[in-house]
Amino acid sequence: MVRSVSCTTRARRGREVDGRDYHFISEEEFAARVKRHAFLEHAVVHGRYYGTPRKEVETALKAGKDVLLAIDVQGASEIRKQAEASRTGPLRKAFVDIFVLPPSIKVLERRLIGRDEDNMDEIRRRLVVARKEMKAAPEYMHRVVNDDLDKAFNELKSIIVAEHSRACS
Repeated sequence: MVRSVSCTTRARRGREVDGRDYHFISEEEFAARVKRHAFLEHAVVHGRYYGTPRKEVETALKAGKDVLLAIDVQGASEIRKQAEASRTGPLRKAFVDIFVLPPSIKVLERRLIGRDEDNMDEIRRRLVVARKEMKAAPEYMHRVVNDDLDKAFNELKSIIVAEHSRACS
């Protein structure tokens, strides 16, 4: 499995590294990539642009690799629609979506505060968005509550193994 590295127009936080955590680009570069259809999906999240580079994902899928996309509900919805509309191709047969939920909004708030990377206005904005996004969880094939990291990780692994088994049958 490979992790897709999204592009964003927001500033780096903490110890983030360009090319590992995100590709940090300007709004002008982002707009140019949108015009070139270089993103599999793109959206405005928390007032910043985010997008999944199409070429990286398609190349990995064609090579037989699983690709992990850490994206918001807007992006997942866009990719879900593309996968459903496609009659053939790697995206159609490879698409599986998993919604990872916090145990509660209160726990999410504590985690955001403990991360110590955002001011309280940004945290409040993120919590408003999280409440809205959590309502979309039933649209996903799978849901995992991240209350215990080891348990959540094992659930994710089990889903991946099961989906591979299903795809082979």
